[in-house]
Amino acid sequence: MTDGVSGFLQEIFFGDPAFLVRVLIVGVCAYVALVIIVRLSGKRTLSSMNAFDFIVNVAVGSILASTIVSRDVSLAEGVLALGILVVLQYAVSWSSVRSERVQKAVKSEPRLLFYDAEFLHDAMRRDRIVESEIRQALRSEGVASLESVHSIVLETNGNFSILTKSQSDGTGALVDVAGLPR
Repeated sequence: MTDGVSGFLQEIFFGDPAFLVRVLIVGVCAYVALVIIVRLSGKRTLSSMNAFDFIVNVAVGSILASTIVSRDVSLAEGVLALGILVVLQYAVSWSSVRSERVQKAVKSEPRLLFYDAEFLHDAMRRDRIVESEIRQALRSEGVASLESVHSIVLETNGNFSILTKSQSDGTGALVDVAGLPR
């Protein structure tokens, strides 16, 4: 009975020793391949500038994990999948820089949520943002009062940009922001 229990515990904690060796080898190789692919494709590949970039990052992580721990995915299949995803991300970002139509299809636009001492509730509703989230962002940035804030923008990556009155000498940084009063 001792062999049964120890065998059971070994299976639970260590699994198949040959598979552990596979995970080690494939994990190292897949990681090295990903580093090479990312270096060749440029800094933008793993950025989180917008929702599209976020989706690519999640997919890259999922593919890498599947390649490392799945017996059904070979190293070559995983590296090919990573390569395809990075090439597609490169193609879309390259195209969006050169075509406003592609850029609008792939990226959302930043939206003004607070301006000139007023919350812009219609814009906040459209992006499902409540005042408490904005106040949390203010606290995170060390801004103590709304009176010192010129504007708050929900950026394309979901982050808040807070421009204080002391930083703002006009609306130059807001020219591409949706909802700016003209």
